[in-house]
Amino acid sequence: MVMGVYEGKALRATFRMMTRTPRTSDEYGVLITQILKNRDIKVSDLEGSIVASVVPDVMHSFLGALVRYTDTKPINVGPGMKTGIRIITEDPRAIGADRIVDAVAAYEKYGGPVLVLDFGTATTYDLITEKGEFAAGITAPGIRISSEALWTQAAKLPNIEIRKPKSILAQETISSMQAGLVYGQIGQTEYIIRKVREESGIGNLKVVATGGLGRLIADETDAIDIYDSSLTLDGLRIIYEKNEKEKGNVGKARGGKGR
Repeated sequence: MVMGVYEGKALRATFRMMTRTPRTSDEYGVLITQILKNRDIKVSDLEGSIVASVVPDVMHSFLGALVRYTDTKPINVGPGMKTGIRIITEDPRAIGADRIVDAVAAYEKYGGPVLVLDFGTATTYDLITEKGEFAAGITAPGIRISSEALWTQAAKLPNIEIRKPKSILAQETISSMQAGLVYGQIGQTEYIIRKVREESGIGNLKVVATGGLGRLIADETDAIDIYDSSLTLDGLRIIYEKNEKEKGNVGKARGGKGR
């Protein structure tokens, strides 16, 4: 879970929290308030909160924590919300909240047409047209999932650090796995981008990447134009502003993204 605190459009602080461990709303609340205190941010200064989650099991407790410990009424990103993006896929409600948030940020910050890549648990590729339409999406296993599959399913393969090896011509197990994971992801990325350009017929397509391991891949290929580490949090801020503007209540917003 990646969280951020904004003052206006400025991102003041970011922090991460594991979602694999079940927590009560009180446990989330204590963790959030302690982290904010350590960052010299007063809970009483928070004016609003917004959440985009694709982990349903944590939502009830997390939203409860925001209500009880930050005294805000969190906006939960979902269907029917004002985003500035029109989803034209066959089943708009099936598009994950995190993908919508990324699409909003990429379109607002860089314009369209744009292909948004998020290297997270899954690696996603989402096509946003010049008119701001969410036209298509591709989903592939993330690098970390692929790594875990190797060492959990193959008895003699170890759990490894995901990084680019010195050479693709690996001569031992660890660098062999790293080469396959990293160069395999680079190859997949370049091929999918090329096929999206080919089948969409869009020649002036910008490619924007985000996600924890996105920098590793973006640095190794010219197919990605921009790497933006705060894309998802910026998307949350933008959606918050769009939905609160009519109420005249746009100020410091706290955003959280569940994975």
